[in-house]
Amino acid sequence: MKVDFGAVVSAVLPASWQSFLQGASGDFMQVLALVRLNQLMAQTSGSRSVVIGLIDGPVQTTHPEFDITEVDTLAGSIGCQRPTSVACLHGTFVAGILHARRGSAAPALCPGCRLLVRPIFAEGDGAGFPSCEPEDLALAVVECVRAGARLLNLSVGLLHASPRAVKALEEALDLAAREGVLVLAASGNQGSVGTSALARHPAVLPVAAATSNGLIANLSNLGHSVGRKGLAAPGDSIESLAPNGLTRKFGGTSAATPFVTGTAALLWSLFPNASVARIRQSMLHAARRPTRASIVPPLLDAQAAWDYLRAA
Repeated sequence: MKVDFGAVVSAVLPASWQSFLQGASGDFMQVLALVRLNQLMAQTSGSRSVVIGLIDGPVQTTHPEFDITEVDTLAGSIGCQRPTSVACLHGTFVAGILHARRGSAAPALCPGCRLLVRPIFAEGDGAGFPSCEPEDLALAVVECVRAGARLLNLSVGLLHASPRAVKALEEALDLAAREGVLVLAASGNQGSVGTSALARHPAVLPVAAATSNGLIANLSNLGHSVGRKGLAAPGDSIESLAPNGLTRKFGGTSAATPFVTGTAALLWSLFPNASVARIRQSMLHAARRPTRASIVPPLLDAQAAWDYLRAA
């Protein structure tokens, strides 16, 4: 009955986890080109009126590539107490994809947006995958919605939740839907067919990971909810920020999710009066999904989504 990093890297691929801890360097321009984010990013770095709720581990905002004046928190200090902990590594990595300075080693999709950090994972001794109860995730969703978030990034996995826990989470997501909040959630990295209550909820747009050639990564969880209303995004050896001024590479649906979140944030920055349904539809329509019955989602196409909104 836990929420954990089922979306970080597959537990059956320890080599991937080791590469995450060891780090690497690389060029993200090819990654942006894969989903045609380049032109959209050239138009805007995001608007502060667009608030992204990051529900994840804590973030080390003292990293020189963050602009900490644009980061807020709902849970006391957002800084990491244990920079080597898995929770800090993961939260900082995902935040870097969204909110690093342009020109840094990270993709830095929307540094102009406001990032609202809501940690749900405690920092341990640096070993193993941290987890929390689904009720904690539900509470974090409610708090971010009430604080004005328009987008929620959930690079987390939901494992074996009880009916009571599922109900609490569904009620929180219902609130997000009523308030016009778009929820982006990782599909998970178990390489299985079948989705969780999180991915199935109507307010959620599930995200699978794609390889560098645009194919669905084998570790991505798939299912009718993912194929019908989800997208795939880059999730293969993505480089982003790590604590202590470093960078790291890793992959999976955790890394893919903020690419969709960042795209939606940039679109909302350019079209501030668009409804959540319009923003969602722009990305789904532009992706040219194969058939509604497919369990495999199409690849994000940020340029086509922007063109769709301009034409509308």
